[in-house]
Amino acid sequence: MKSINFEFLRAKWPDLAALGGFSEAYVHGDPQSALVKLRMYVERMVGLIYQQHGLPKPIQPNLNDLLNNHVFQDLVGKQVHLKFHAIRDGGNKAAHGEKVTQQTALWLLKEAYDLGRWYFVAFGGGEQGQCPAYQEPPPGGIEGESKAKLKEQKKSVLEKLAAQEAQLEALLSELEQARAKAQTAEQQLTDLAASTAKAKQAADIFQFDEATTRKRLIDMQLTDAGWLVGACGANTEQVGQEIEVGHQPTQTRKGFIDYVLWDDNGKPLAVVEAKKAAENAEKGRTQARLYADGLEKQTGQRPVIFYTNGFDIWIWDDQKGYPPRKIFGFYSKDSLQYLVFQR
Repeated sequence: MKSINFEFLRAKWPDLAALGGFSEAYVHGDPQSALVKLRMYVERMVGLIYQQHGLPKPIQPNLNDLLNNHVFQDLVGKQVHLKFHAIRDGGNKAAHGEKVTQQTALWLLKEAYDLGRWYFVAFGGGEQGQCPAYQEPPPGGIEGESKAKLKEQKKSVLEKLAAQEAQLEALLSELEQARAKAQTAEQQLTDLAASTAKAKQAADIFQFDEATTRKRLIDMQLTDAGWLVGACGANTEQVGQEIEVGHQPTQTRKGFIDYVLWDDNGKPLAVVEAKKAAENAEKGRTQARLYADGLEKQTGQRPVIFYTNGFDIWIWDDQKGYPPRKIFGFYSKDSLQYLVFQR
């Protein structure tokens, strides 16, 4: 399966190139299938990293545990780890039948391309100049232009995709067997410090934008909880972004809240503060508390506090004297309304 953006991987990792190509082909017409393929892409890449560096695997080596292994996180770095997590999360939703949007699939396809070129430079001996500029695939992926012009070819294109799917399954099986046989003979990179430095250098070369990845992850998590989040930072009646608040300990006495979750009466139910993955969670908590103080003075209602790095989410309902605690997802509007009602 030829791809638009992943061909630079084919010489060494034909399975990664093929999975990228299928994701491109499905991303417009079938975003769920595209995300399933992207999750497989991440699984293969993570497996290669573990094998190449001889990393110890968790007792139950599912993808989530492999990603959360502190040795793996230290090796790949915070920026890259966040991208792996974003694709895993999106792929899981698609695999379990949850609704996914074309916008999400296109975003994660670009994240997968970023991971590919990072891996190519960090551990594949490649150079930045060998990675082509990213191109958003046309509808239908590599077949898109001809499919748009010649609708009668739709059936043959679909048949071709089905045949290539079968070839992909055979390829993945063969490569898995070959890599398993070669694992004991392969020279492992025992100097993890050198590999970690190389991985960080590759991420710095491409200037990965962690803030954008983190923001889109938070957007997706809020949407999962039923909140209407505007695209590209736009405000909605339910979710405000970059909301100005007064009574802050700054020279201007103002600050800007990453997200405010609004009640139907226009009062704040919650604030969400996002911090870099590498920053201490305490910093996000302190900043969010100051924002909550300001909103309470302005509106007469104290919002519940969330703070997150895009990966871990914490809730703090400090008005009721509860300590902060880690949670698995943001609260829905109904749940936050009930917390406020309980006060």
